[in-house]
Amino acid sequence: MTGLEIRIVERALQFKKPAGTSRGVLTEKPSFYVIARDLEEDGRIGIGECSLIPGLSPESELRARIELKKLAASGTLDPKAMSLQYPAVRFAAEMALIDLLNEGDRTLFPGPFTEGRLVPINGLIWMGEPAEMVAQAESLLERGFNTLKLKVGALDFEKELECLQAIRSMAPASEVTLRLDANGGLDDEDLSVTLGKLDRLATFDIHSMEQPIRPGQWKKMQKVCIGSPIPIALDEELIGVHDTDLRRNLLHIIKPHFIILKPSLIGGLVEANHWIDLAAEVEAGWWATSALESNIGLNAIAQWAADAIADDPHPMPQGLGTGNLFTNNLPSPLVVADGNLRMDTPKAQANGKLQTWDLSSILG
Repeated sequence: MTGLEIRIVERALQFKKPAGTSRGVLTEKPSFYVIARDLEEDGRIGIGECSLIPGLSPESELRARIELKKLAASGTLDPKAMSLQYPAVRFAAEMALIDLLNEGDRTLFPGPFTEGRLVPINGLIWMGEPAEMVAQAESLLERGFNTLKLKVGALDFEKELECLQAIRSMAPASEVTLRLDANGGLDDEDLSVTLGKLDRLATFDIHSMEQPIRPGQWKKMQKVCIGSPIPIALDEELIGVHDTDLRRNLLHIIKPHFIILKPSLIGGLVEANHWIDLAAEVEAGWWATSALESNIGLNAIAQWAADAIADDPHPMPQGLGTGNLFTNNLPSPLVVADGNLRMDTPKAQANGKLQTWDLSSILG
């Protein structure tokens, strides 16, 4: 889309409390907003978010800033013409474009997401000491979550097993699904060591294990998928794989049970759809998860996910419950209740489309 006035607003998101991740502890994260005003359509505004996770996002904060300045100077939004080497920047442009085409109605992004349409999500247990993680699990269960996700591979393995035992004691497999994410933390030169740990973890009736070994080891990951008693999901493995043939080869060689889609790390929603189509060739399932976006990015992914799972009678819980992490998030009509993400429709329609999001802090 051309004939646009595009500006970039930089806004560091401040965590309410330090967030332990596989890339260290974060107290804030860099984010940028792409604000595109259509000069030919009554000043219509579209907003996109460029969300970065330091140490994981392919583009650095500096590179993102440079590419976003180029985007603003171009006066056009054409995500397909943008490099997949900078996936968060590309997703921000795609998001702003969809928003413009929907005339700024963020309850239609890109499909109807009303109070009657729920997106099931998992409850995320942040990394920490075992007692703290168990307390988080208890809190999530009290809030109605029936799918929990936690990290493994970063602490002493025996302590992690004790943590899982404590969680399972209050969350039986008949009632609660457990997902694990190793971020490559179970990698060992001796494959039997990795598989041995997966065997022990499997005793807790685990739904899936994300990225047990470091990415880029296709043949080794293939052996893990064959030998693991826990279904394997690829996450970081997808980052930086842009070519269609390369994507297809990766999936056909590894044959994962699931793939995890982070639009900010793979280049947006069109690219996510492409991965889903390719994954279907090897009968791999999928779910989406955030890259710790603010409510602008979270809403965009949630709208897309709501559309993608609309016809599924038993939709996979998504990894999208991150809207309450930041002290300076943008107020929005997104609500998490009973393990589901939904749009608070009356609030979204209260005073017109744009006002419900209280965008004054970024629109200026």
